[in-house]
Amino acid sequence: GAPPPRDLSPAHDLTPTVAFCAYDKPGFLGGTSTWIQWLLPDLQAKGLKVRCYVFLHTGEKGPVTEYLESHGVECITEPAHYYTEDRVRWLLDKLSEDHFDVFVPNEVPAAYHAARWVKAAGIPTVGVLHVDGVASDIMQSLFVTGPRSDALTAIVCVSEHIEATVRQNESDGIAIHRIPCGADVPAERVRPSEDGLRMAYVGRLAEEQKRISLVAIALCSAVKEIRGVDAVLYGDGPQRAEVEEIIAREGSGLPIRLGGMLHQSQLKAALLDIHVIVLLSDYEGLPVALMEAMACGCVPVCLRISSGVPELVIDGVTGLLVDDRGESFVAAIRKLRADPALLSRLSVAARRHIENGYSHDAASTAWAELLRDVAKDARPSQIRVPGRIRIPPAIPPYETLKSRKPYVSPVTTLYRTLRMNLGRVRHRLMPGRSVRP
Repeated sequence: GAPPPRDLSPAHDLTPTVAFCAYDKPGFLGGTSTWIQWLLPDLQAKGLKVRCYVFLHTGEKGPVTEYLESHGVECITEPAHYYTEDRVRWLLDKLSEDHFDVFVPNEVPAAYHAARWVKAAGIPTVGVLHVDGVASDIMQSLFVTGPRSDALTAIVCVSEHIEATVRQNESDGIAIHRIPCGADVPAERVRPSEDGLRMAYVGRLAEEQKRISLVAIALCSAVKEIRGVDAVLYGDGPQRAEVEEIIAREGSGLPIRLGGMLHQSQLKAALLDIHVIVLLSDYEGLPVALMEAMACGCVPVCLRISSGVPELVIDGVTGLLVDDRGESFVAAIRKLRADPALLSRLSVAARRHIENGYSHDAASTAWAELLRDVAKDARPSQIRVPGRIRIPPAIPPYETLKSRKPYVSPVTTLYRTLRMNLGRVRHRLMPGRSVRP
């Protein structure tokens, strides 16, 4: 039977249980994966009970699940079903078996579609917008400004730009918050080097959003034109082969290389060994790799875009903004190579900027306060798993249309069933005779 409503007022001092969702893929670790890795253990350390439902892309555990489990976070895993509807059903089946007070879909589309039935059971739902762009617009249209049945209880924006966009189209009854992703600030920091300037790109090797081929060409141009500069690209992704080809063609004999995938335990050492972090994306949310590098004292050199980056990189104060991936970028690297005092000043300011407003502790504290607050309104009852799950059409890249089961009307289903059964009857009555000529 359904559990009775519970009073989560401060007088009862009950600890909320929060259900998160995540994706996991061996050999892949993006910014949002890094975010959930540190956030969930931090929330547990702050007294919340946390559980994570993980879809495994390849059917095998990857860095997210392994890290969370090694830090005491309970993970319920399942190979990622091909169809979104099947993912929604698995998730609802599991959630209906467990007790929790707040549901955070994170960046999992199936979890957002499941949230309507979770919310209908008296459990608050909290969404997160990690990135700007088309996917963010679709998420807002479906779960913020869309039908009230699909609307979330609250939405968290990771950057000022995303928050401003959401507030322009905000819907009544949905609480809007801004909580940056946060970064660990190590005791060590990048040290100046007299033998040259080392720069790196850290992230997905992908053309969409990251424009990795143009980044690789830009790095090749910089190390070719400026003496004493070397570069490395850390990461993996669908365009790895293209990056290798560009380095072989444009960077032959030059101090540039592909460093491969970095495990979380290797990241800090790699960042402390460079001086400049490069990010030339078309758009971002609040880039975690950039914050982690700045926390180590790396000077950011980034393309001037509207979202995320300007919040972290104040041109000439905490880093340098460039207008293109060509001459403007090379000029910025040349400026830093020629002026060690400028490099040192920007390094100190970049680290201080993360310390003052974008640390792990500040972010996890804000999240803990938000989750405790929304849990006060939780009145959990049994989640009702629907017999049929229908998902409205959406535009890629939020979800690929091929991942949707084609809708078949009940009338068509009935007709097909009757026709199939009729065929079986005819076959039994007239054995040896083909049903169809």
